[in-house]
Amino acid sequence: MIRVVVVDDHEIVRQGISAILESDAEIQVVGEAKDGAEALRVVRDTQPDVALVDVRLPESSGIELCYRMQREVPQTQVLILTSYLDSNVVRECIRAGARGYVLKDVASTDLRRSIRELVRGESPVDPRAARMMLHWLQEGPEADTPDHFTLREIEILRLVAEGLTNREVAERLCLSENTVKTYIQGLYQKLEVHNRIEAVMRATKWGLL
Repeated sequence: MIRVVVVDDHEIVRQGISAILESDAEIQVVGEAKDGAEALRVVRDTQPDVALVDVRLPESSGIELCYRMQREVPQTQVLILTSYLDSNVVRECIRAGARGYVLKDVASTDLRRSIRELVRGESPVDPRAARMMLHWLQEGPEADTPDHFTLREIEILRLVAEGLTNREVAERLCLSENTVKTYIQGLYQKLEVHNRIEAVMRATKWGLL
């Protein structure tokens, strides 16, 4: 029996995915989660073989969740299941430790097969994402590859995206205004942008928000 946790912020999507998986006698959905923090708790409690993770989650991205799961629960393999097909997002998910990348338009039989492949030690990847990976190998590393983002940086990005000022972000997170300003300058460098609007746009493109 392959034990799976489904991580997606939309309840109806989680229920649909769970129904598809549980129609297979060899797959058991042992938990669901709507965000990264809940996902870590559920995975620790249930010790699944596979976690199906969406890239865009509230509070922290699926990319950050991959990094944390790789550190804290490495025995659980991560399969990204998302609607986003962007070269930077695909690359960062793989760098973060995801073992596969599948799009939500996948057929139900192909999704179940991808989970089996993952458990066998293979790396199921949507053909469209695979072509992007082949391009990276042929062209070498690109300058716009995103660096690793910490939970605090993701949190600050989310508040910036809500339109909060540095002072308001500092009050919300119980930090000094200078500390927030330092974080934001560091985010500008990682995102290779010059202002808040560009930062939010780039972070959204990379699936961080």
